[in-house]
Amino acid sequence: MEMKQTSLQITGMTCAACANRVEKGLRKVEGVQEANVNFALERATVTYDPTQTDLTAFEERVQKLGYGVAHDSVELELTGMTCAACANRIEKGLNKMPGVTKATVNFALETAHVEYASGAVTVEDMTQRVKKLGYEATPKQESRASEGERRQVEITKQKRKFLISALLSLPLLWTMVGHFSFTSWIWTPEFFMNPWVQFLLATPVQFVIGAQFYVGSYKALRNKSANMDVLVALGTSAAYFYSLYQTIASFTNPHHNGVELYYETSAILITLILLGKLFEMMAKGRTSEAIKKLMGLQAKTATVIREGQEQSVPLEAVIVGDLVLIKPGEKIPVDGEVLEGTSAVDESMLTGESLPVHKEPGESVIGATVNKNGVLKVRAQKVGKETALAQIIKVVEEAQGSKAPIQRVADKISGIFVPIVVGIAVVTFFIWYFGVDPGNFPSALEKLIAVLVIACPCALGLATPTSIMAGSGRAAEFGILFKGGEHLEATHKLDTVLVDKTGTVTKGKPELTDVLVSGTLDETVLLRLVASAEKNSEHPLAEAIVAGALVKGIDLAPVEGFEAIPGYGIRSVVGGKEVLVGTRKLMIQHQVAAEEGFSVMETFEIQGKTAMLVAVEGTYAGLVAVADTVKETSKEAVDRLKQLGIQVVMITGDNQRTANTIAREVGIEHVRAEVLPEQKAAEVKKFQEQGRVVAMVGDGINDAPALATADIGMAMGTGTDIAMEAADVTLMRGDLRSISDAIFMSRKTMANIKQNLFWALIYNAIGIPIAASGFLAPWVAGAAMAFSSVSVVLNALRLQRVKL
Repeated sequence: MEMKQTSLQITGMTCAACANRVEKGLRKVEGVQEANVNFALERATVTYDPTQTDLTAFEERVQKLGYGVAHDSVELELTGMTCAACANRIEKGLNKMPGVTKATVNFALETAHVEYASGAVTVEDMTQRVKKLGYEATPKQESRASEGERRQVEITKQKRKFLISALLSLPLLWTMVGHFSFTSWIWTPEFFMNPWVQFLLATPVQFVIGAQFYVGSYKALRNKSANMDVLVALGTSAAYFYSLYQTIASFTNPHHNGVELYYETSAILITLILLGKLFEMMAKGRTSEAIKKLMGLQAKTATVIREGQEQSVPLEAVIVGDLVLIKPGEKIPVDGEVLEGTSAVDESMLTGESLPVHKEPGESVIGATVNKNGVLKVRAQKVGKETALAQIIKVVEEAQGSKAPIQRVADKISGIFVPIVVGIAVVTFFIWYFGVDPGNFPSALEKLIAVLVIACPCALGLATPTSIMAGSGRAAEFGILFKGGEHLEATHKLDTVLVDKTGTVTKGKPELTDVLVSGTLDETVLLRLVASAEKNSEHPLAEAIVAGALVKGIDLAPVEGFEAIPGYGIRSVVGGKEVLVGTRKLMIQHQVAAEEGFSVMETFEIQGKTAMLVAVEGTYAGLVAVADTVKETSKEAVDRLKQLGIQVVMITGDNQRTANTIAREVGIEHVRAEVLPEQKAAEVKKFQEQGRVVAMVGDGINDAPALATADIGMAMGTGTDIAMEAADVTLMRGDLRSISDAIFMSRKTMANIKQNLFWALIYNAIGIPIAASGFLAPWVAGAAMAFSSVSVVLNALRLQRVKL
């Protein structure tokens, strides 16, 4: 049975320990092959057997663990219903769809409200289901709730909580500052010194604003684990309840002197943690900028011609087979074939090619590219999640949601971290209470709170995913698609790159390079005769000659007769003259004295060109040469790879002479020639056996076995065959320079991850002993903990400014 993959947006996670728990819980569901939870993205990606389990089981497991699953919602406008039974039928049909959590149909308003998990089902799937039931559905685009909107709602809620908490904590902070000897000059109202006033200010912060920490702790402990919430709840509760005990004691016992209150400690801690979380949420939102940019490339609406009428519809309402009208300056909404019109299309967003590409009937266009000057009528062939851009977005999302092997280490550490910290805090308390400062409960309690608070493992949990998200997103902006975090990590270890010649180092498309004339004929006349003779041939070399003549502005003459002679060339009659174009054998067969062309032909072949002899009316007239020319950027790309310390090897099925010529031209010193497609994988293995970490770069068609065998397979794509199964990395722009860019981006990302992990670990390694030694006030520890997470995310965001 084929495995399926879905993604769920998880709500309620507060740190990496939560993400670990959800991940372990999902893996235990029967039928689940793999589950990854990305704390930074708050997304779970699950690979499962649909015959054994489904989305409902995942949601139930997540809820049982104490978390939630966020849903998207869409409003559909329905047509074709005649009675309430129709509405009932549509409702049942939608509710049966995997991924739809709730669907309600209003017959009177002719609308359907659907709540669904975006990773499991799309709006397009819903409209198709309704169509199968015999009705029509069109999405109301503006009502659709997106992940970005959800994040914004969460940020607004967090801001409100922080402001209320800050207002209530400010008077407590004022009293605390007034206690220091060096700030004795600051006037503090006597009213704020009253224990009961402090109690009234601190209680809402502790139990209303701070309720999320108690709820999180309960869920964690109920599932026999501990997370950040446990540390915060323990630390603030210790401060709050000790202060409450002192407040009651001072009220009931008039002789109870020296009241030491820590209400400000608990309230300020909660306020600072909320502020840190707010900054963290805002920064985490920026890590998915690349996805937003890619989404923004899509057209929002399309003009379709239905029943002879032009109508503007939301992009989701376009279906395969629709006739789409695209005016000058508009974005092409879907992938399709041009039926009418000619235009130039800007495809730079996919291919990196700055010059617009000419389009005419029969040619294909890609969604999100821009129609520059003509009106096009296009038949939609791929819509929604099938389009090239949707495939790119899917690859980037999957890469951002996957885990790099280095993250597994951080996950293991954060999983055992909290119980160890609680143990250290308790030991610290006893050392101070019974040893350092015997009997001084407030002092020992202060050290316990400081240790609990400074040791939260949030920074550790965010260190890797935020860097992976920012790095893979930035790479996507440059047309480099990593299919997963593991490939982004492995690419930095590469030391050998095998490149296929045709279509990778070279353009993969022959071009006319030389026209040599012998005798009285003019070069233009000769080329007109040859191109006219070849225009009926389907051979790639013939197409190159015809294209070369058209570029030079030569009009082709009518052909009276044409004969292709396999293995020899062609015989044609142009303007009443017999024209022969082909090999030495063809000239000898037709008794043409072409010896003077034979030696020139050999010279061209040494240069890696294919030369064809030409005879007109039985007399040798010259020759034309065609070659698969090297891409303009190939030499620069090879130089850049050498500068990175990478050994470059060219691998090709061509003869050794041609291969050496091309290799010399671009500066490649190692060549493997006359290698059949099926032998390329064996060549990759030879290098791996020498202990080298190998990348194979090819066009992804006949190179699939080698791409799969290599440590990293890189497919040169142009946006249409994106995310090939065999490749780990897709270089959309078809440019060799993208290889060095991919390696550079991987090295930058890995360096960034190591920086994050170093600071997260060193922060705790230094912070805990300092807090235990009594050199950190709890509120300072709280501030440091809150901003450690923010600093890690901000460091990861530096990757979004990397220049390639």
